[in-house]
Amino acid sequence: MADLLMPLPPTFDSVEDERLHRKQRLAGSFRLFSKFGFDEGVAGHITARDPELSDHFWVNPFGMHFSQIKASDLLLCNEQGEVVEGNRAVNRAAFAIHSQVHAARPDVIAAAHTHSTYGRAWSSLGRKLDPITQDVCAFYNDHELFDDYTGVVLDTEEGKRIAHALGESKAIILRNHGLLTVGHSVDEAAWFFITMERSCQVQLLAEAAGKPVHIDPEMAELTAGQVGSHIAGWFQFQPLWDRIVAEQPDFLD
Repeated sequence: MADLLMPLPPTFDSVEDERLHRKQRLAGSFRLFSKFGFDEGVAGHITARDPELSDHFWVNPFGMHFSQIKASDLLLCNEQGEVVEGNRAVNRAAFAIHSQVHAARPDVIAAAHTHSTYGRAWSSLGRKLDPITQDVCAFYNDHELFDDYTGVVLDTEEGKRIAHALGESKAIILRNHGLLTVGHSVDEAAWFFITMERSCQVQLLAEAAGKPVHIDPEMAELTAGQVGSHIAGWFQFQPLWDRIVAEQPDFLD
């Protein structure tokens, strides 16, 4: 019997090809986030590190709805917060948070943060997520809590505090604010945001109905390795990518 093919993250022949790939995945992630209702006015941002200028990142224009973003609309922002490619403004909170996360974590290619409904609701409790489902085990011993709130994050010093609290984890709950996830690819960061938001929804529902049964620590740790790896995060995003390309191919432009 022939070996069955499994998709793997792509490799690139040039920086230009890799840059276009990251920008298209970023634009596609915004379209998906819009479909899932993660937009809230002008709040929210996903960033992707540039493959050549490692201290620069691509980000959505301030005030453009997620459902309208194309790859060509994305802005390239440098480490001072200046737009070096594009003609629109950057959300100051996006720069304050994401610049510090990217600086503190050279392994991080992408970071996602929006004011999603269930992430905000769960963040108000000031708690980490519990291992109550298979899916949430992706975050078992791999997410943190930023247990403070000081208003809209406009200062890079506050961004540094968030990055410090994130540490080496894949996600952080920002108390009274929402969720932030990171990944070794745009795909991974976007998927882990999607599934973390849903995990917040599931735990809120479960606790409203009763007292959820926790998965045993040994099994939670095992499951984390199965559903929470970098490749698992990348792979889980691929069906969503295929869906959004089929439905809204204009974002690739």
